[in-house]
Amino acid sequence: MPPRPQNAFLLAQIGAHAAARFTERIKALGLTPAQAGLLRLIAWEPGQSQQTVAAKMGTPASRLVLLVDGLEERGLIERRRNRDDRRNYALHLTEAGAQFMRQEIAPVGAAHEDEICSGLEPDERAQLHDLLERIAARQGLTPGVHPGYRQTAPSPTSEQEF
Repeated sequence: MPPRPQNAFLLAQIGAHAAARFTERIKALGLTPAQAGLLRLIAWEPGQSQQTVAAKMGTPASRLVLLVDGLEERGLIERRRNRDDRRNYALHLTEAGAQFMRQEIAPVGAAHEDEICSGLEPDERAQLHDLLERIAARQGLTPGVHPGYRQTAPSPTSEQEF
């Protein structure tokens, strides 16, 4: 009998598969994974400065500006002057952005979760979630932020890379 793959390999294998499938799903919405992640981050914590969001995502500020500009042009997010520091802009979903999150992204995310975890019972999904959260925390990963957002420099094709 061949040796069984180790947990780290299985996590990487499933992660790569899940990321590719998610990319396919949100492409139909005209989004990249980084744009979807930015929308989620703004929805979870509205009013953060662009600098704070860039730091959380681990992406250069110049790349974040491109992401914000694209989503702002679509009317999904807006920059507002930060009340505490007028030199900075705070990021917020627009009403259209909140609706897009509820009606478009949330169903795609739920379908993706169901597909990836289809072989598990609800209690097994909850247990897996708890275990994966512990692993992610131990590795120092930022909750809700995919490490694939990290990129050292923007490139003309960077929107399509992940």
